[in-house]
Amino acid sequence: MIRFENVTYTYPFSEKPAVQNIDLHVKAGEIVLVSGQSGCGKSTLMRLANGLCPSWFKGKLEGAVFIENKNTLELPLKDMSTIVGTLFQDPEQQFFALGVEDELAFVHEWRGLPAEMTRTKIETAAKNFGISHILGQSIHELSEGQKQKVGLASIMSQEPKILVLDEPTANLDPESTLDLAQRLLELKQQGLAILVVDHRLYWLKGIADHVVIMKNGEIFARGDFSLLDDEKIRQECNLRDSDVEDVRQSLPDCSVIKREDTEFCIEDLTFAYKGQKPIFSHATVKLQKGVTALIGDNGTGKTTLARLMTGLNKANEGKFFIENKECNAKELLKSVGIVLQNADHQLHMKTVEQEIDVCLSLAANKEEKSRAKDILKQQRKQEITELLNLFGLEQLRMRHPQSLSGGEKQRLVIACAFAKKPHVLILDEPTSGLDGGNMKRIAYALQILAERGAAVLVITHDLELMKRSCTRALRLPLVTN
Repeated sequence: MIRFENVTYTYPFSEKPAVQNIDLHVKAGEIVLVSGQSGCGKSTLMRLANGLCPSWFKGKLEGAVFIENKNTLELPLKDMSTIVGTLFQDPEQQFFALGVEDELAFVHEWRGLPAEMTRTKIETAAKNFGISHILGQSIHELSEGQKQKVGLASIMSQEPKILVLDEPTANLDPESTLDLAQRLLELKQQGLAILVVDHRLYWLKGIADHVVIMKNGEIFARGDFSLLDDEKIRQECNLRDSDVEDVRQSLPDCSVIKREDTEFCIEDLTFAYKGQKPIFSHATVKLQKGVTALIGDNGTGKTTLARLMTGLNKANEGKFFIENKECNAKELLKSVGIVLQNADHQLHMKTVEQEIDVCLSLAANKEEKSRAKDILKQQRKQEITELLNLFGLEQLRMRHPQSLSGGEKQRLVIACAFAKKPHVLILDEPTSGLDGGNMKRIAYALQILAERGAAVLVITHDLELMKRSCTRALRLPLVTN
């Protein structure tokens, strides 16, 4: 169904091939998992498989890619799309409508299906992916995990013969991840050819038929899933673990923390979006210094709670305390830092170095600002270098932030948050889409911040990050008074 024959591909304006010498087959009724560290060529393989390279991205293709024994160079993209369904890492990039139901209906209406048949397809897809209850919602009201499910439901309602998935579990909770694995197993049994590009590995154990590990644009190793148990290969290619322990239930709950021992606390929290049911009702939030995991199913209000804690959303009711002192929304914004899931929204300067420099300047108190300028400048330069090294960004210090990869932007935004030295730091899925090496780098950085006395709250579904960094859990739904 998918066949790469000695494929080398080079993007426009690039001298170095993104992938080279690729021979790869995906048969009907087979799942092939492709993994490797960021920048190794995984996404390019995906774009070659669905025809975006070179039809959309242009560039130079050597060798040949075949879909259903048809050369992709001879297939228009509109014909490719009826055979290959693709879920991108950021599902918003492929949405056309503002509402969930409209999004599921869009492609079928565009193709001229009768209304009754379209309705049946919507209901079936929604039921299969557990999203029937959000059909009436706006796309922009959904969590990232819910958006991913909508994207998958839309694709599968079109009944493609080939499925290409780019980081499909990046924003899914562990239960939804296992549901997806079961769904892919069923699709495989129905004869679909499935190509999965992912950093997370454990969820495809017993399901993936073949594993391909990429390094520097070439296939480094291939075999069955047991190949990923080789620790030497995992370390060399910055892979994640092939078997992951679920530590969620073993983490102590924040509800047992004494009020006087908190770094951050909310009492009697009530909040509802206009015209909707309350997400929180007379709830209590308690955080200590250290790294705490905020866990709960997709759509339970994790990001909403983060916005309330920073003052970005205003609570209907509730008292907020930092170090046992009551504070207002303005004081929250000064003391609580947040790293959003979309890093683009938090990058504004012309270079990586300037992004961190501005944050250090904002964090400096009056005493620091009164020092001699040359001493302050030298100290600032040293701090910038330390942060760049901590997050593996030293070689990128003069790059424009918007020219970085998604993972690099993510690390830069977290570095900027560190620079502000907040009492409380909230990170929303900080390791989403990161390879094993960079996931460990973030875990180490969080531990350093906790050792400096900060309370770090990590919104995450990443079981590997929880095991490495988190010592407590704040679970949704919250405890009510």
